[in-house]
Amino acid sequence: MSSPQPGYTSHFGIGNIPFGVASTASRLHPSCVSRFQDSVLFLDKFDAVFKDIDELPQGVFSRTSLNAFTALPRSVHQAVRQRLQALIREDESLRSLPAGSVEKVDVVTMHLPVEVGDFTDFSLSADHVQNASEAMTGKRSAPPSFYHQPVGYAGRCSSLDISGTPVERPIGQYWEGKPGESRIVFGPCKKMDFELELGAIIGKPLPRRERVTASQADKHIFGYVLVNDWSARDIQALEMNPLGPLNGKNAGTTVSPWVVTQDAVNNFRAASPPRLHDVAPYLRDSGNNALSIELQVIVTAPGSEASEGAVSCKSNVSWMYWTLAQCLAHQAIGGCGLRTGDLLATGTVSGQGDGEHGCLLEHMRVGQTPPRAYLEDGETVTLTGYCGEGVGFGECTAVLLPARLLNN
Repeated sequence: MSSPQPGYTSHFGIGNIPFGVASTASRLHPSCVSRFQDSVLFLDKFDAVFKDIDELPQGVFSRTSLNAFTALPRSVHQAVRQRLQALIREDESLRSLPAGSVEKVDVVTMHLPVEVGDFTDFSLSADHVQNASEAMTGKRSAPPSFYHQPVGYAGRCSSLDISGTPVERPIGQYWEGKPGESRIVFGPCKKMDFELELGAIIGKPLPRRERVTASQADKHIFGYVLVNDWSARDIQALEMNPLGPLNGKNAGTTVSPWVVTQDAVNNFRAASPPRLHDVAPYLRDSGNNALSIELQVIVTAPGSEASEGAVSCKSNVSWMYWTLAQCLAHQAIGGCGLRTGDLLATGTVSGQGDGEHGCLLEHMRVGQTPPRAYLEDGETVTLTGYCGEGVGFGECTAVLLPARLLNN
């Protein structure tokens, strides 16, 4: 649970109207909300406003997650957003909205927007996989399957946290020195890293043993969130031969509070990078389905304000070799099905330049001095994402706490 940070008014204009879950000191029961500028709209107060929207169940916004709403047809999502947009255009002061429906953003507490049953983290950036390979092996390369299909692993839902929740430095086993040439020790992680990612929230479910192509997959995506998949690089390096990652990735995964809908981002579509190989039929799309979302990472020292932090990375989702719609199609091709609330994340979003590395690992090249070390206790990592024209994600932030050692 967290209160949103100030300074993101421009992200939440009339063209956005995202969805989330919030509570306040006087509204202890979390319920579904939307946002316009710095005002949070409690949607359970809008029953009379929404009563004529077909297929919208009464009381759906009184629930503690968005799952029931996200599972509804996209036409219902569109009708709700359009109704809210019309009301706001009539009165941007929001004074004419239902009584008790509006709170300022600085008095609300945000919660995870959906109940996530499955979390898959992919690796979609060609620049990231090559930069990471160079850092780990001294050679730029990509996994054999990378240019043929999206690659990913099953993440852990129990450590998904809403923005603002602290992350504790994990403890585990790792090589004391050079991997394979030193002893394995146990203790606090010494190489804690962030990962700059975008995630897709599944709305309309896909039954088991049913498939969907990439060109059809968007109808199953309700919207998007920012994701920081915190990574213990030393623990990860030991456990990933031959499987994993496991404990290197489950200390915490921070999720932004506002789900930005498909309709809000549709004006920001862009061309994907050129294909290096023909892709399988189920992965084919128009080639213009990438999302142009400007991403940024800011790392702030202990005791400092976010505005005083150092910009560690600027990147863009449109640089990814695969789209999240292609990930959805690939995930489903095995027949597993997809459930409302499932989270699919891009993996690290990186570019070619040193200022475009979406994680610190990419800077740790053999024989070169990195611009900084891995994360220190007390540092705060803040991700932001902005499309343009009043459509953004706000912040996805967390502070790194010291490890807690085992009690003997």
